[in-house]
Amino acid sequence: MSLNVLYPDSRSELLDIEAKVFGADTTLLNPRKSSFAAIDLASWENCDGIVVARIQMDKTVAPHLKKCRIIVRNGVGYDNCDLELLGAAGIAVCNVPDYGTTEVADTAVAMMLAFARGTAIYDATLRQDPTALWTHTHNVTARRLRGATYGVIGMGRIGTASALRARAFGMNVVFYDPALSIGAELSFGFTRANKLDDLLKVADVITIHAPLTPETNKMINADAVSKIKPGAYLISTARGPICDTGALLEGLKSNRLLAVGLDVLPSEPATLDDPLVKAWQANEPWLRGRVLMGPHSGFYSPDSLVDLRTKAAQTACWYLKDNKLVNCVNAEFLKKPR
Repeated sequence: MSLNVLYPDSRSELLDIEAKVFGADTTLLNPRKSSFAAIDLASWENCDGIVVARIQMDKTVAPHLKKCRIIVRNGVGYDNCDLELLGAAGIAVCNVPDYGTTEVADTAVAMMLAFARGTAIYDATLRQDPTALWTHTHNVTARRLRGATYGVIGMGRIGTASALRARAFGMNVVFYDPALSIGAELSFGFTRANKLDDLLKVADVITIHAPLTPETNKMINADAVSKIKPGAYLISTARGPICDTGALLEGLKSNRLLAVGLDVLPSEPATLDDPLVKAWQANEPWLRGRVLMGPHSGFYSPDSLVDLRTKAAQTACWYLKDNKLVNCVNAEFLKKPR
């Protein structure tokens, strides 16, 4: 059986890893475009499967997926896929939840350590004048981590990995995750917060590892910030729209938030229309050393990219060739699979 699998917006010029997974009986289409309209309709209409990064899989695309049986989101999040619409069309939507887990957890902890130990601000300051500025006082976010409380929002694979790292530093771990079954905290040995507010008021470090859903969209807003324990760090390596960056900026101004680390933003790439990004780039003295930003790169290592490409291809291949469905995120809507 000959198959056509479309990679509409792949980052990879060569799909060599993917070709090894699928085998010689599969044609991989790799137009590397940034929108549905930039790709000829025949590619959409004739594909048996799609592995997508950023293009929206929505009502514009769905009518043209005449043969498609599966869409694999080339990553963990899948908010660019209309799960209900695609499920109703008989198309399975899957993700790759088990790549980059340790990298993202490491990124969250690295941001925490940079604030606690001042590595980033010391380097940036000494670069200006390594003699005259040779002092510890530049680190305005310094704190002892041992005995502090590490608050995890979203205790999935990444949240758990992050929490285990924090515990190794002697921190107390509390988490909030209404989707996690009751009693799971007993196996972790962590403390469960039954409400988000309960976590916010006790955590010295808040780290977000939740998916973007209608419930988590702008979950960290002005009201939530007002309930955060004064002097806390807030770190997000999850999805940008979970945090209202305007509210974070106000939290920094009021000193309720001592530091903010973001690897994700509501609008990516970063824009100066975002008030927090604008203030961070201006690097005014009051904010200096209190904000860290990354280009949504927490997942990245050469090893993690190999994992991602291999696992995404395997997920599509297993279903198309063996009818084996793994990591399906729209199973509740998939009434009549193709």
